Amino acid sequence: MLNTSLQSTFDLAGYKTFGLETMPVQTGRTSPQPTTGPLMQGGPQKGNLMMTFRMNMMGAGALALSLTAGSSAALAQAEFFKDKTVNIYVGYSTGGGYDVYARMLSRFYGRHIPGNPTVIVTNMPGAGSLRAANYIYNVAPKDGTAIGTVARGAAFDPLFGLPGTQFDATKFNWIGSANDEVSVCVAWHTSEVKNYNDLITKELIVGGTGGSADTDQFPRVLNGVLDTKMKVIIGYPGGNDVNLAMERGEVQGRCGWSWSSVKSTQQKWLDDKKINVIVQLSMAKHPDLPNVPSVMDAAKTDEQKQILKLIFARQVMGRPFMAPPNVPADRVKALRDGFWATMHDKEFLEETDKAKLEITPVKGEEIQQVVVDSYKVSAEIAKKAGDLIK
Repeated sequence: MLNTSLQSTFDLAGYKTFGLETMPVQTGRTSPQPTTGPLMQGGPQKGNLMMTFRMNMMGAGALALSLTAGSSAALAQAEFFKDKTVNIYVGYSTGGGYDVYARMLSRFYGRHIPGNPTVIVTNMPGAGSLRAANYIYNVAPKDGTAIGTVARGAAFDPLFGLPGTQFDATKFNWIGSANDEVSVCVAWHTSEVKNYNDLITKELIVGGTGGSADTDQFPRVLNGVLDTKMKVIIGYPGGNDVNLAMERGEVQGRCGWSWSSVKSTQQKWLDDKKINVIVQLSMAKHPDLPNVPSVMDAAKTDEQKQILKLIFARQVMGRPFMAPPNVPADRVKALRDGFWATMHDKEFLEETDKAKLEITPVKGEEIQQVVVDSYKVSAEIAKKAGDLIK
């Protein structure tokens, strides 16, 4: 007797499902009833027909087994995640861009993971999010109940030989990114720096949040490759703290600030012209900023372009989320599928639109490939880029 899945498929589709166009379409449970005529009198027609029938039944059986396996996997994940708590570790303090995206995700993510677990956010600031990255890789549970979001540049720190990294970025299970990011450098309205040309001739004091953070690395890259004149004051726990420092006059600007975060957290500054956007840091310009120069346009030599391309490849993973290594593959898939479904959830998109959060999602598999490919760059270019950001 056919198993339930195969029998249902056979019953619903009839013989036409299996390509037996010469046979009547039935909804019975078993083999077709004998008919009269040439096909039942033996000969090559009957042999060919029976062979076709057997081959198609084998195909249907394989399909049914596949569907059954898929259902079993989904049920297994639902059973595992039911009544569990998934913790999102954020490598920065509350109120900044990474935190805002993580908290928005946490409100909807659970409904798209089998078993509908509770999703909470835990902030773990320190060392430009390296503290969180090291924790996720080495300490966090490797069962699918812990994921994290860290500086998009953290994945490349081992490549550049930066200190403090205790992970292999290619072994993280990248879940996805909420957007493909464009970052900017901005100057407070009282600064003498008003545009990119001023950045070449006048010093701009900017705030930094740690060695692996864009706020620290991007100014150093621009200084080293394009001869800009930025001075980085390090030690701020998160981007929100740098913003407060600008208001207090401790620093004059911020470089490596996600444009999506600027709009979502400081739209009033833009409206009131409290900040000037100096340069875009990405492979391509943002449509919001057609008149702000791109860092790639400023590159003069092939070597400069290669270094800048390696540094800004991270922008595709604008708001990255990852799980530790060695999480079972079926749970990684459940987390990735749930993330992708959340990124297309109607209510989620309505809420992100209200909050002015850009959502241009990138799949985890794509991010995994970006990270792996980046580690294949020539040692010479990697060293030169690494020397600039140390």
